[in-house]
Amino acid sequence: MKHLNIIHIVFFLLALQMKGQHYVLDSVLQIHPNLVVEEANVLKNADSSKYFQKFFNALDSVYEGKKERVHIFHIGGSHIQADIYSNRLRTYLQNSSEHTMTQRGFVFPYKLANTNNPANYKVTSGQEWEGQRSSLKRDSTVWGLSGITALFSGSYDTIRVEANNKSYNKKPYRFNKLRLYCNESNDCYVVRPVDSTLVRGSIIDTTSHFIEYVFNQDLETINFQVERTDSLANVPFMLMGMDLMNDEPGIEYTSIGVNGANFPAYARSIYFEEQLKLYCPDLFIISIGTNDTYMPASKFDPEKFKADYEAFIQLVKRVNPECAILLTVPNDSYYRRRKPNTNTARAKSIIYELANKYEMAVWDVYELMGGLGSSQKWYQNQLMARDRVHFTQKGYHVKSDLLLKAFVSQWERTTGREPGSLFKKILENADE
Repeated sequence: MKHLNIIHIVFFLLALQMKGQHYVLDSVLQIHPNLVVEEANVLKNADSSKYFQKFFNALDSVYEGKKERVHIFHIGGSHIQADIYSNRLRTYLQNSSEHTMTQRGFVFPYKLANTNNPANYKVTSGQEWEGQRSSLKRDSTVWGLSGITALFSGSYDTIRVEANNKSYNKKPYRFNKLRLYCNESNDCYVVRPVDSTLVRGSIIDTTSHFIEYVFNQDLETINFQVERTDSLANVPFMLMGMDLMNDEPGIEYTSIGVNGANFPAYARSIYFEEQLKLYCPDLFIISIGTNDTYMPASKFDPEKFKADYEAFIQLVKRVNPECAILLTVPNDSYYRRRKPNTNTARAKSIIYELANKYEMAVWDVYELMGGLGSSQKWYQNQLMARDRVHFTQKGYHVKSDLLLKAFVSQWERTTGREPGSLFKKILENADE
């Protein structure tokens, strides 16, 4: 009887998850009214930025069904690799109207690289792979957009890609194209879908390093095989990411994260810029900085941090000069759990300087949390992990809801909508 009750409870919780995601910020603030500095939860400088005016007008057109697609990129380290708060934002935006759901887009098979995979999609295989991260100095391979590469040196493997975890996705993602970023000219391996009858055509791109298969129907899952054809060669098959694509209009939200990543890590990704050109992002959210500042104060070099940050902004601008770029100040943290990290405040001033120079906006997580030492309060309220660097799942939900509120408030102001009107509709759609 107890066993049956547990089963019923599990299915009830899964049903709640599948029904929609719930906005938690207001209920958390009722319990912890001094948790955040609410007046700091804005996209600073966005009102005066022509790039953000253009972006929000385009976003509004997609929302109304007048424009086909906008593409948001969100890049960072472990906060983004986990894809908890970025996936909540993706879900809010893609379910905001009947016109906004589109493809899942770019993902990385983290499990193949022996690290944590987001829970909202799944990529599995039957053999052992090796993972190499651009954030680890000891690793040495080639990287693309993802900053992480999975390497296979065996003779044969089958990889299964599932675009959906129905506990997380309100509407299922479907794809009719699969793009595999890899060493496409590797004569030692052949890569192909297991069911060849699904394939309508294929493309090999030697500039951006991918193989793309076009299917004759919409899919939610696909199996493809990697087979060694030269038993004597010592060159592994290298998988740098994959793209689950369709032709539907909407809001595409790509999250890119690697545990431990900083600006130098992405600078090591030699195919990053070439592959980013394929997407030409409309909004680029930069959430890099936590790992750049996680060190003793005496070792933090503000000039190097500024140079690295500015070089990354310039990379995005080369790909799309009209791209709106949102710079996010890292959250407050403790260095090795012992004392507050004073480098975050030093990085913050540089971020504001660059935002002013390039007419970009800032979302100041450090300020809205309460500044130096505030992560201790978040930890005591069970919203941050013991390291006072990462958040708990509930903490990430609060973080996503804060950004959603700031983002939609700016959207309303830019497009002349009544304050709160669009925000209310988005929350209603999320809860359905």
